[in-house]
Amino acid sequence: MLQNFTPRLYQETIFATTVKKNTLVVLPTGLGKTAIALLLTIQRLRQYPQSKIVFLAPTKPLAEQHSTTFKTHLKLSEEKFALFTGALSPEKRHKQWGTAQIIIGTPQGLENDILGDRISLEQVSLLIFDEAHHATGDYSYSFIAKQYNQKAKFPKILGLTASPGSDIEKIKEICKNLFIEAVEVRSLEDKDVVQYVKEINTEWVTVDLPDSFKAIHKLLKACYRSKLEKIKAAGYLNNLDLRKRELLDLQRQLHGEVQGNVEPNLLNSISWSAEALKVEHAIELLETQGIVPLFNYFEKLEMEARNAKSRASKNLAADENFKQAFILTAQLYEARIQHPKLIALTDFVEKEMQEKIKKIIVFTQIRDSGSEIVANINKLPNCSAKLFVGQAKKKDTGMSQKQQKEMLDEFRQDKFPILVCTSVGEEGLDIPEVDIVLFYEPIPSAIRHIQRRGRTGRQAVGRVIIFMTNDTRDAVYRWVAHHKEKRMHRTLETLKKELVLETQPQQPLSSFIKQEQKVQIVTDYREKGSEVMKQLIELGISLRLERLESADFLCSTQCAVEFKTLDDFVLSIVDGRLMEQLKNLKANFSKPLIILQGDQDIYTVRKVHPNAIRGMLATITVSFGIPLLQTKNAQETAALLAMIAKREQDTARDISLHSKKPLTMAEQQEYVVASFPNLGLKTAQQLLKHFQSIENLAKASIGDLQHVEGVGKITAERIKNILTEKYIKD
Repeated sequence: MLQNFTPRLYQETIFATTVKKNTLVVLPTGLGKTAIALLLTIQRLRQYPQSKIVFLAPTKPLAEQHSTTFKTHLKLSEEKFALFTGALSPEKRHKQWGTAQIIIGTPQGLENDILGDRISLEQVSLLIFDEAHHATGDYSYSFIAKQYNQKAKFPKILGLTASPGSDIEKIKEICKNLFIEAVEVRSLEDKDVVQYVKEINTEWVTVDLPDSFKAIHKLLKACYRSKLEKIKAAGYLNNLDLRKRELLDLQRQLHGEVQGNVEPNLLNSISWSAEALKVEHAIELLETQGIVPLFNYFEKLEMEARNAKSRASKNLAADENFKQAFILTAQLYEARIQHPKLIALTDFVEKEMQEKIKKIIVFTQIRDSGSEIVANINKLPNCSAKLFVGQAKKKDTGMSQKQQKEMLDEFRQDKFPILVCTSVGEEGLDIPEVDIVLFYEPIPSAIRHIQRRGRTGRQAVGRVIIFMTNDTRDAVYRWVAHHKEKRMHRTLETLKKELVLETQPQQPLSSFIKQEQKVQIVTDYREKGSEVMKQLIELGISLRLERLESADFLCSTQCAVEFKTLDDFVLSIVDGRLMEQLKNLKANFSKPLIILQGDQDIYTVRKVHPNAIRGMLATITVSFGIPLLQTKNAQETAALLAMIAKREQDTARDISLHSKKPLTMAEQQEYVVASFPNLGLKTAQQLLKHFQSIENLAKASIGDLQHVEGVGKITAERIKNILTEKYIKD
């Protein structure tokens, strides 16, 4: 089945492991991870000829790239392949799932198809996760892997990544979430790899901050320290030498203490920590990026202060050190003073391009810096650069996926030699190999450092040039990334030898629902991807995704649930949505219910007066008569919804399944009679069928009532008493 491809020895060695165990494959960029996926695909199709193969990648361009690769190297007809991305409607994905054998796509669409019960994973014999380091937290990879491992008849999982990170706990989480049983690691120095690897030479270009920058730096440092001193004086901080991560931890801790605590020092400390974080970001822009990004950031903060959108921005705008730093920055901005790294980078490009035409990629963290780099390069003779950014719009620099593809095609076809990228170019795009990779700044992430570097050195000797400002966080990030990468390789080697898969107990579908009783919940498709829906699937509930005008979940056609987190509940009081939702819920369903999720103090999640919240709670329960239940988390919410749905849909019960309050005459008659004590829908229908009208039913004797199936003497007496007893209001 393999064509136009000959595997390398190390690929075959790794492949041998993947046949036996679920495997995480860690290979540097350019060493052929996809080839291993091809080999395992062929093996699984030979073993299970009628099965399906699913290959997932984080982005549409990367999925398209893998689709092209598989079509090129697999001897299968065109109709056997399907590309599943957000561009394909759920209906078309459902149709193609039935006929395709190789499905390549992005995880979000597949996750929605699983939630909507539109596809079955039973016949999938291999599930491949590209860029497997994403399989942490609530990313779709984790949910899909768990569903696959539970439902597939012959499951096999393959994870692919160039760099899973340096954190041992994170790597273990990836392995756990993907049910990994073995880790295969290769570095550029391994004996079976080295013959296929071209050398990559890394050079560091260092610069110093000029005095004009240092003056701004001093003011910002003084401003930053003053905020921390205030927090310390308030009793919430001991050490003034905080790094960014420690400051973020402090802020989270302060927010955690707010629960029911409105002590002024605490609230002020939260604001001061927010101000400190903003100043810290300004310092980073000054040290690592330059005057233009810093000036733009100052202007943004000033706008927020004027519009009173941010208390922290408003306080900063009044801070003397901050104001002076802004003035000095504005002066340098007007004088068009550039960061020395930008000057050094421009000089480097000019020199290299004079020797001969080369392909160069420049990576930078900030779009403003990218725009400056492009402007500088395009002023050089015989040089042409273009800025490649993500899809999010910001000052008209966003690009659609179509525009991204067109630019990369032009770059591949040598229509321009220099591509300047933000982080969007680090992963998930088919960017061609280049001669030189330039880092405008060092980055503290081992994963991103490896991905940037991997853009060169595949076919010929590569060069990586990293620009760094001395005595700044640039220098810190250099060593952080270096040590993280070393730690990553040590960790992976340890895992390779010692990994023991923590077997996760399967959640039995019959834990509280009988196998023959298929419980279904209708959910608003706009809730797709929510943790509650995933937990419902885990419990064996069948979900049907529809657009619901009222409610978020239907447990039966008369029992509807409006679901809200505590934060959204309070926000919906403020913006007025809740009253309209309550009216619709009450008007359309005879058994409405509200579930509030969260374990916070409802009176502190937002700055809303407690009486407003108490008033709404009273309105819901007393005025509307709608029950209100609270759960702690998504797992508890799902369990409650499942139990409600089970009781509503239990075939042993007589449940009236009106989609709304009764509309037709027959429905209204059934509704009235079914409301009598101990009568369900089935018995009400029998009574109406026998007596033909409610009037005849009211005239019937106790003996006549007992002629109806399901009506005994006691029930007949209760019906007669209700119809004949004189009404006396207490």
